[in-house]
Amino acid sequence: MSTGRKNLPPTPNTQSWVIMILLTIILGTLYLSRTSSTIPISEHRFETMLLRGEVQEVVLIVNRNIVEVKVKPEVLAKEPYKSEREQQGYPMTMGKQTPVYTFRTPSVRVFNDNFKALEAQIAPEKKIGYTTQEPYDIASLINWGFGAFLLVGFWFLMRRMVGGGPGGQIFNIGQSRAALFDAEKSVKVTFADIAGLHEAKEEVMEIVEFLKNPERFTKLGGKIPKGALLIGPPGTGKTLLAKAVAGEAGVPFFSLSGSDFVEMFVGVGAARVRDLFNRAKGKAPCIIFIDEIDAVGRSRGRGQMPGANDERENTLNSLLVEMDGFATDSGVIILAATNRPDVLDQALLRPGRFDRQISLDKPDIVDREAILKVHIKALQLAPDVDAAKLAAQTPGFAGAELANICNEAALIAARRYKQSVDMADFQDAIDRVIGGLEKKNKIISPQEKEIVAYHEAGHAVTGWFLEHTHPLVKVSIVPRGVAALGYAQYLPKEQFLYQTEQLLDELCMLLGGRAAEELAFGKISTGALSDLEQASKMAYSMVSIYGMNKKIGHISFHNPQQSEYNFTKPYSESTAKTIDEEVRDIIEKAYNHAKKLLQTKNRELETVAQALLTKEVIFQQGLEQMIGKRPYSSKEGKEVSPSEANRTEVIDATAPE
Repeated sequence: MSTGRKNLPPTPNTQSWVIMILLTIILGTLYLSRTSSTIPISEHRFETMLLRGEVQEVVLIVNRNIVEVKVKPEVLAKEPYKSEREQQGYPMTMGKQTPVYTFRTPSVRVFNDNFKALEAQIAPEKKIGYTTQEPYDIASLINWGFGAFLLVGFWFLMRRMVGGGPGGQIFNIGQSRAALFDAEKSVKVTFADIAGLHEAKEEVMEIVEFLKNPERFTKLGGKIPKGALLIGPPGTGKTLLAKAVAGEAGVPFFSLSGSDFVEMFVGVGAARVRDLFNRAKGKAPCIIFIDEIDAVGRSRGRGQMPGANDERENTLNSLLVEMDGFATDSGVIILAATNRPDVLDQALLRPGRFDRQISLDKPDIVDREAILKVHIKALQLAPDVDAAKLAAQTPGFAGAELANICNEAALIAARRYKQSVDMADFQDAIDRVIGGLEKKNKIISPQEKEIVAYHEAGHAVTGWFLEHTHPLVKVSIVPRGVAALGYAQYLPKEQFLYQTEQLLDELCMLLGGRAAEELAFGKISTGALSDLEQASKMAYSMVSIYGMNKKIGHISFHNPQQSEYNFTKPYSESTAKTIDEEVRDIIEKAYNHAKKLLQTKNRELETVAQALLTKEVIFQQGLEQMIGKRPYSSKEGKEVSPSEANRTEVIDATAPE
């Protein structure tokens, strides 16, 4: 006896049948309402009604030889009209609130002769005449088709509200919207198309091996992982890695977004989860990929009103049960991606649902070079393009940003009518991606330009003579982006840990621009807005997160699970006051240090500022010629030459509010 589900014959389209039935009912009702609102009379009675002056309107229906007679409203309250209305029970049809009396005439000519003879017996001021009408005039068409129009309009409105694609119709809104990729609809991306991410690729490639050759692992008693969660910043290749799994696995692959479960109707999200897993179990072994799972997998109860019924929580509960519930079947592997793992529910992250959490970090210099080589394959390159140099100039860039740089470089070269993409195009592309479009026509007054020049010179000179700051690449007062009037560009080192001395030197460099303004003009401007934001954030992190303050001690008040809209603090008011005082003291000391340094290097500050007013852009080599070599350059390793110069970190964007 088979326990499997029987293959049922395909059922007709229920939606089409329902629409046809409703349309037939509406049109039939309109027709019956029209015919039931008419009362047949004899021609003799019509003559009597006309001679008594009870008729309001006479209409002759041409080609049907039917005469419609409408009686005056004041006459309807009298007999025999009153009893006829009560006996018949006339419906309120569209455009006809009173009954119509009808009779048949032999022909139009006969009716015309008889009507003229009757009107001859009536006083001239009481004659009403008659009108002719085609069997189906505009009024009749409106009367018959208005209901059908409403029905069709309602149908299209519902299609637009819930989506017209598969699973978006009125009667199958609970069906999953997952796209299925199998042998007929395959994905062309493979692991060979992905550069870098070696550890992450090994993890997901092992999942593919589980599906292709499960006996290799299960013969030792192991079990196939039920799920893997891809975690990483935006642009690091989470979705691309899932596409490669789909292209390599050779099994059915269901792909959808976490927002596809969210719907305005109650219960739809949970129904779609159940439908998705039912489809997947029917094609097991298979893979389900849920992109941006944080849209449906947020922690339950966070930010919810007491007693509220959250539809998203019901959807999440259904997802938890399907992933590892009481009656879960094997053979379905879940892949999910998110860049916000801190907001996910803990029940979703436990082993048995997501057995593996695969972290995808931003690529290092070796991986960046490999990623750039993949993206520049399709470009017509000049001989001077070096992927290794570009990788060295782009620390902190994700894979998507590197792809964007390659595309922007090709567009810039095409805009300049070049036959190939050279290194200068890549340098301009990095400038544009980070700093924005160069504002060549932006009008700046000479006074503002001088302030910007001294501000950026302050950054450059301060960073040049501090031991633990990043090496300077170039400084510019060319306006870029929405409001940036200038920037100083540095090359950050590939490091993960920072000491207190490094952070303090970074604070001095950030405040060097405002210190230079005060020394040069005796006044300060709003141009240090971004500097102050970064300095305040860094100082508060040193005191309240990293435990780098003696008064507060080795304590961290950082809570990654705390919502950004939660205003409760894990410390007392007196501690908060102490934190504010220490932060203010740290920033004040850093500012005074920057001022003293610039006072001792006033000649260098003037030299750089005047050179910026003349040249607008100064590279590292030009700065060496003006103020000498950097005292601590030997400790920083190899510096970047002007030909390799490219902004990788914008320390300052001078912009008045």
